[in-house]
Amino acid sequence: MQQRYHLQWASPRSATASVLALLLSMPLAWAGDASDLAMPQAVSDTPFASEREAVIWRREELKDIESLVRQLRFDLINNQDIEAAMPRLLELQERASAQRLLPAFIAGTHGSGSEARASIWEEWDQFATGFSDLEDKIANLIEVAEQQDPRDTARALSEVGASCKSCHRAYRYD
Repeated sequence: MQQRYHLQWASPRSATASVLALLLSMPLAWAGDASDLAMPQAVSDTPFASEREAVIWRREELKDIESLVRQLRFDLINNQDIEAAMPRLLELQERASAQRLLPAFIAGTHGSGSEARASIWEEWDQFATGFSDLEDKIANLIEVAEQQDPRDTARALSEVGASCKSCHRAYRYD
Protein backbone atom coordinates (compact mmCIF):
# COMPACT_ATOMS: atom_id res chain seq x y z
CA MET A 1 0.00 0.00 0.00
CA GLN A 2 2.79 2.44 0.83
CA GLN A 3 4.20 2.32 -2.69
CA ARG A 4 0.80 3.00 -4.20
CA TYR A 5 0.53 6.33 -2.40
CA HIS A 6 4.12 7.25 -3.19
CA LEU A 7 3.55 6.59 -6.87
CA GLN A 8 0.38 8.67 -6.93
CA TRP A 9 2.44 11.79 -6.32
CA ALA A 10 4.95 11.16 -9.10
CA SER A 11 3.59 13.97 -11.28
CA PRO A 12 1.59 17.15 -10.70
CA ARG A 13 -1.27 15.80 -12.83
CA SER A 14 -1.55 12.61 -10.74
CA ALA A 15 -1.19 14.69 -7.58
CA THR A 16 -4.21 16.76 -8.49
CA ALA A 17 -6.20 13.68 -9.46
CA SER A 18 -5.27 11.98 -6.18
CA VAL A 19 -6.28 14.98 -4.10
CA LEU A 20 -9.60 15.23 -5.91
CA ALA A 21 -10.24 11.51 -5.51
CA LEU A 22 -9.48 11.68 -1.79
CA LEU A 23 -11.65 14.74 -1.26
CA LEU A 24 -14.54 13.28 -3.23
CA SER A 25 -14.41 10.04 -1.25
CA MET A 26 -14.58 11.74 2.15
CA PRO A 27 -17.79 11.66 4.15
CA LEU A 28 -19.82 14.88 4.20
CA ALA A 29 -18.92 15.35 7.87
CA TRP A 30 -15.49 16.48 6.67
CA ALA A 31 -16.89 19.39 4.65
CA GLY A 32 -16.25 22.24 7.08
CA ASP A 33 -13.34 24.18 8.43
CA ALA A 34 -10.88 22.51 10.81
CA SER A 35 -12.88 23.42 13.91
CA ASP A 36 -15.81 21.48 12.45
CA LEU A 37 -13.77 18.39 11.59
CA ALA A 38 -14.77 15.50 13.76
CA MET A 39 -12.22 12.93 14.78
CA PRO A 40 -12.59 9.81 12.63
CA GLN A 41 -13.58 7.06 15.05
CA ALA A 42 -13.16 4.11 12.69
CA VAL A 43 -11.71 3.23 9.31
CA SER A 44 -15.24 3.28 7.89
CA ASP A 45 -15.29 7.05 8.60
CA THR A 46 -12.35 7.54 6.21
CA PRO A 47 -11.26 6.79 2.64
CA PHE A 48 -8.70 4.26 3.94
CA ALA A 49 -9.03 0.46 3.84
CA SER A 50 -7.32 -0.09 7.21
CA GLU A 51 -5.80 1.74 10.16
CA ARG A 52 -2.36 0.58 9.03
CA GLU A 53 -2.92 2.06 5.57
CA ALA A 54 -3.93 5.40 7.17
CA VAL A 55 -0.85 5.44 9.43
CA ILE A 56 1.53 4.63 6.57
CA TRP A 57 -0.13 7.18 4.28
CA ARG A 58 -0.03 10.02 6.81
CA ARG A 59 3.58 9.28 7.80
CA GLU A 60 4.75 9.30 4.17
CA GLU A 61 2.56 12.24 3.22
CA LEU A 62 3.87 14.38 6.06
CA LYS A 63 7.45 13.49 5.12
CA ASP A 64 6.71 14.49 1.52
CA ILE A 65 5.26 17.80 2.72
CA GLU A 66 8.38 18.42 4.79
CA SER A 67 10.50 17.77 1.69
CA LEU A 68 8.31 20.14 -0.32
CA VAL A 69 8.92 22.91 2.23
CA ARG A 70 12.68 22.33 1.90
CA GLN A 71 12.38 22.61 -1.90
CA LEU A 72 10.43 25.83 -1.48
CA ARG A 73 13.17 27.22 0.73
CA PHE A 74 15.60 26.64 -2.14
CA ASP A 75 13.26 28.18 -4.74
CA LEU A 76 12.12 31.17 -2.70
CA ILE A 77 15.11 32.01 -0.53
CA ASN A 78 18.19 30.80 -2.37
CA ASN A 79 17.02 31.43 -5.96
CA GLN A 80 14.36 34.07 -5.23
CA ASP A 81 12.32 32.61 -8.09
CA ILE A 82 8.57 32.86 -7.49
CA GLU A 83 7.76 31.43 -10.91
CA ALA A 84 9.65 28.24 -10.18
CA ALA A 85 8.15 28.08 -6.70
CA MET A 86 4.50 28.70 -7.60
CA PRO A 87 3.62 25.10 -8.61
CA ARG A 88 5.18 23.85 -5.37
CA LEU A 89 3.37 26.51 -3.34
CA LEU A 90 0.05 25.43 -4.80
CA GLU A 91 0.90 21.77 -4.23
CA LEU A 92 1.78 22.56 -0.61
CA GLN A 93 -1.53 24.35 -0.18
CA GLU A 94 -3.43 21.31 -1.49
CA ARG A 95 -1.46 18.65 0.33
CA ALA A 96 -1.21 20.32 3.75
CA SER A 97 -4.90 20.97 4.23
CA ALA A 98 -6.81 19.77 7.28
CA GLN A 99 -9.56 18.26 5.17
CA ARG A 100 -7.03 16.14 3.35
CA LEU A 101 -4.82 15.05 6.27
CA LEU A 102 -7.09 14.75 9.30
CA PRO A 103 -9.01 11.70 8.02
CA ALA A 104 -5.74 9.73 8.32
CA PHE A 105 -5.72 10.34 12.08
CA ILE A 106 -8.22 7.66 13.05
CA ALA A 107 -8.85 7.56 16.81
CA GLY A 108 -6.21 5.54 18.61
CA THR A 109 -3.84 5.03 15.68
CA HIS A 110 -0.68 5.66 17.64
CA GLY A 111 1.88 3.21 18.87
CA SER A 112 3.80 0.71 16.78
CA GLY A 113 4.60 2.06 13.32
CA SER A 114 3.29 5.52 14.12
CA GLU A 115 5.15 8.62 15.26
CA ALA A 116 1.92 10.07 16.64
CA ARG A 117 1.44 10.69 20.35
CA ALA A 118 -1.79 9.67 22.06
CA SER A 119 -2.34 13.33 22.96
CA ILE A 120 -3.58 13.96 19.40
CA TRP A 121 -6.86 12.26 20.23
CA GLU A 122 -7.01 13.65 23.77
CA GLU A 123 -6.58 17.20 22.41
CA TRP A 124 -8.31 16.79 19.06
CA ASP A 125 -9.65 20.35 18.79
CA GLN A 126 -6.21 21.88 19.38
CA PHE A 127 -4.64 19.39 16.95
CA ALA A 128 -7.18 20.21 14.22
CA THR A 129 -6.72 23.93 14.88
CA GLY A 130 -3.00 23.46 14.24
CA PHE A 131 -3.86 22.48 10.68
CA SER A 132 -5.99 25.62 10.31
CA ASP A 133 -3.01 27.66 11.47
CA LEU A 134 -0.82 25.90 8.92
CA GLU A 135 -3.33 26.57 6.14
CA ASP A 136 -3.38 30.27 7.10
CA LYS A 137 0.43 30.45 7.13
CA ILE A 138 0.64 28.80 3.69
CA ALA A 139 -1.96 31.20 2.25
CA ASN A 140 0.04 34.10 3.68
CA LEU A 141 3.25 32.68 2.20
CA ILE A 142 1.67 32.57 -1.24
CA GLU A 143 0.44 36.17 -0.95
CA VAL A 144 3.81 37.41 0.29
CA ALA A 145 5.81 35.45 -2.29
CA GLU A 146 3.72 37.00 -5.08
CA GLN A 147 4.89 40.44 -3.91
CA GLN A 148 8.48 39.25 -4.56
CA ASP A 149 10.01 40.72 -1.44
CA PRO A 150 12.76 38.26 -0.41
CA ARG A 151 12.87 39.33 3.24
CA ASP A 152 9.08 39.07 3.74
CA THR A 153 8.99 35.79 1.82
CA ALA A 154 11.72 34.33 4.04
CA ARG A 155 9.78 35.44 7.12
CA ALA A 156 6.52 33.91 5.81
CA LEU A 157 8.26 30.63 4.94
CA SER A 158 9.77 30.59 8.42
CA GLU A 159 6.27 30.98 9.87
CA VAL A 160 5.11 27.92 7.89
CA GLY A 161 8.02 25.95 9.33
CA ALA A 162 7.27 27.19 12.84
CA SER A 163 3.65 26.07 12.47
CA CYS A 164 4.82 22.59 11.48
CA LYS A 165 7.36 22.43 14.31
CA SER A 166 4.89 23.51 16.98
CA CYS A 167 2.62 20.62 16.08
CA HIS A 168 5.52 18.17 15.88
CA ARG A 169 6.75 19.15 19.34
CA ALA A 170 3.34 18.56 20.84
CA TYR A 171 2.08 15.57 18.89
CA ARG A 172 4.93 13.60 17.31
CA TYR A 173 7.63 11.36 18.71
CA ASP A 174 10.98 12.16 17.13
